[in-house]
Amino acid sequence: MNLKFWLKAIQIIPRINREEWDQLDIISRWLVATRAAALFYSLFCSIIAGLLAARDGMFDLNRWLLLTIGLVFAHATNNLLNDLTDYRKGVDVDNYFRTRYGPQPIQQGLMSIRQNLIYSAITGMIALAAGLPLVILSGKLGWILLITGIILVLFYTYPLKYIGLGEIAVLLVWGPLMVGGGYYVISGVWSWPVVLISIPFALGTTTTIFGKHIDKVDEDKTKHIHTLPVIIGEKPARIADLVMMLLMYLIVIYLVTAQYLSPWILIVLLALKVIPKVVLVFLHPKPDNEPAGYPPGIWPLYYVASAFYHSRIYGALFMAGLALDLIFRVN
Repeated sequence: MNLKFWLKAIQIIPRINREEWDQLDIISRWLVATRAAALFYSLFCSIIAGLLAARDGMFDLNRWLLLTIGLVFAHATNNLLNDLTDYRKGVDVDNYFRTRYGPQPIQQGLMSIRQNLIYSAITGMIALAAGLPLVILSGKLGWILLITGIILVLFYTYPLKYIGLGEIAVLLVWGPLMVGGGYYVISGVWSWPVVLISIPFALGTTTTIFGKHIDKVDEDKTKHIHTLPVIIGEKPARIADLVMMLLMYLIVIYLVTAQYLSPWILIVLLALKVIPKVVLVFLHPKPDNEPAGYPPGIWPLYYVASAFYHSRIYGALFMAGLALDLIFRVN
């Protein structure tokens, strides 16, 4: 057991070589291979769905626990299959962007295809085992949500990401599907207001993936991967990312004025403190080389690092606002 490494792996994507990989325990390898630092997005979705269900007096702990396990392990399965798909299509050959910011276990010889498939199968079965009881209890709509999730997990990397639909899939998954669907399987009620409430958080996730695709727009062009930043161009993509960040705040303000959420959610405005630095990053082209004083271990992540930092703070504050609303409603 290596608790110190586990904590590191859920905060950043560690860069490790073969010798270091061989010394890792199986959980540490799983955390690296699934890019566990990104799994918090799915955990946040489950927490948001649970808080909204509790606010409406329909929280069920057992269902919420199953939801949390299902979402996190489904996301982990997606990341494993992403690497497998990219490897088979030759995307990560020749020091491609993915292998420069963290290990791509198959491409770098840390893990065989067979091992990836075993990891994927076990991780996917855990997700399915958690999700099946929920959809059985939820009925027809639950099955639709499950099947939609499976399709997006299997086909995000190819073909969706190749035809400009990857970013849209992320918005739908980390909003209406995970939060709206999560609320539904916990409470048994489909709520369009909850779907609307999910959008600001989902936009945060989308700004991160958008930033990642802007970072590697040239590489994706070469590999014929037509992400939205490739389709619309690097500069318009940077502006689009900033617009999505602006919408994260404007939609929350609307939700409060429309009385879908209480004023406690306005605590997310505290995340504006990092916006000037984020805007400064996105207004200018990416430097050719690592800037002086850049945080160690981050480069070549640039736009994605900035968007990730903002969305993580925003997401934490979003949950805090919902929690405060729940606490003061109860009292």
